[in-house]
Amino acid sequence: MGRLRRIVGFVCTGLVLLLAVLYFSPIVPRMSTWLMGQWGEPKGDVLIVLGADQLGDGTLGMVSYWRSVYAVRAYRQGGFHRVVISGGRMGYPNTPSLAREMGDFIAALGVPKDSITLEERSLTTRQNALFTAAIVQGWPGKKVLLTSDCHMRRARAAFARAGVETSPAPIPDIGKRWYDLMLRWDCIWTVGFETVKYVYYDLHGWI
Repeated sequence: MGRLRRIVGFVCTGLVLLLAVLYFSPIVPRMSTWLMGQWGEPKGDVLIVLGADQLGDGTLGMVSYWRSVYAVRAYRQGGFHRVVISGGRMGYPNTPSLAREMGDFIAALGVPKDSITLEERSLTTRQNALFTAAIVQGWPGKKVLLTSDCHMRRARAAFARAGVETSPAPIPDIGKRWYDLMLRWDCIWTVGFETVKYVYYDLHGWI
């Protein structure tokens, strides 16, 4: 019993030290920068916006909200002719899809509804790429991908695997939240989980 207690104590101490290092060191922001990859100007012909989270009643989660806000800014500055929003239903049954909620939101902020195309089936990044590729592959012009900074490397690679080359337009998700000490724990989780997903996608040949 005493040996088991020592082992548990050692593991707990190690975990606390690891979390302290992650919280106070620049490891997480640097990892997020690697996951982001190249930084690009949000200018082109087709803006592809990926959904993220959705509340149970169908309304936008916080990350989806900020992606929508930055999509409006990109549309105003980038000279886009079309906006494609990708995201299926993640709330309760009979709620609108995430793409539809985001589309309504950016339309309310001034993006013309007739320039918005919705992809409403995808529930994963791989599905974002596959289902959106089926829509945009025949469209001419430069395609720009908008998503969170730490999600960009995996998302762009998934789109490239699906046959759609995109230019990056990452939004500063971790880049902004890391400076709020209360949000650092969520940043650590987000970057860690995204790293695991990137490895998983790579092992499956999806990127």
